[in-house]
Amino acid sequence: MKKITVFGATGMLGQPVVKALADAGFEVTALVRNTQKASVVLPSTVTLVEGDLENIAAIRRSLQGAEGVYLSLSFEQTAKSADFIGERDGLRNILSVIHDYPIQRIAYLSSIIQAYEGFRWWIFDWKREAIALIKATGIPYTIFYPSNFMETLPGRMIQNNRVLLAGTPKVKNYWIAGEDYGRQVAQSFLKLTSENRDYAVQGPEALTVDEGADVYVKNTTQPKLKIAKVPLWVLKWAGLFNAQAGYGYHVVKAMIEHPEPFQAQNTWDELGKPTITLAQFAKSR
Repeated sequence: MKKITVFGATGMLGQPVVKALADAGFEVTALVRNTQKASVVLPSTVTLVEGDLENIAAIRRSLQGAEGVYLSLSFEQTAKSADFIGERDGLRNILSVIHDYPIQRIAYLSSIIQAYEGFRWWIFDWKREAIALIKATGIPYTIFYPSNFMETLPGRMIQNNRVLLAGTPKVKNYWIAGEDYGRQVAQSFLKLTSENRDYAVQGPEALTVDEGADVYVKNTTQPKLKIAKVPLWVLKWAGLFNAQAGYGYHVVKAMIEHPEPFQAQNTWDELGKPTITLAQFAKSR
């Protein structure tokens, strides 16, 4: 397999995967909304196809010549069920035409916390449905179930020089850097042939969200960074009036309560052990 099409290439978690695939020698094509902006953040060797997941013709153009597909789709934090959603409706559009091309493998970025049964949330319900739809294609698949990405700290949890925390963590999470994860994705395309794989994706150390925030603040080069924390009920209450806060409440609740035993030994054995610690990651920011 030499040619891989990536959907969601320019996102926070898509970029390190695209770089790792390119570094591993794959010919990467990416469907992007704006080729000029994408060319700034993606390797120059990546072929860019302009369009979006609502455009079936653009999806088809991006799949021309592809042998593998990598999906790094998402739900917008302000998404409502009636909206067009990349990880739901975009996925359906991709799968509706996938059999028209000689695709040998589909790889999909999911989440460990989508399995959390502490409450019902339509986004988690759909994430589970997405896995079922991909597996039902009959195409060899790789599903990745990551723990916390280190990139979420600077990318989503920091505002106005404050690390925003909510609730009291009951569990530790195995934080992983996108760079390490990208290398694992690249290895999966290099090594797997007709096998189906479900991989837990966990980093080298387990830290609660509060511990992770503390490590980041102590090691980052960003000056005057402070930690701000509120009870979880405050975030839940805010979610009644603000969709983004509601999204944050559900994700945070699952993240700080969903039990996360170490499950990634097989992933490490087959795809390589992550090496980047949160302190090292923070020092690079």
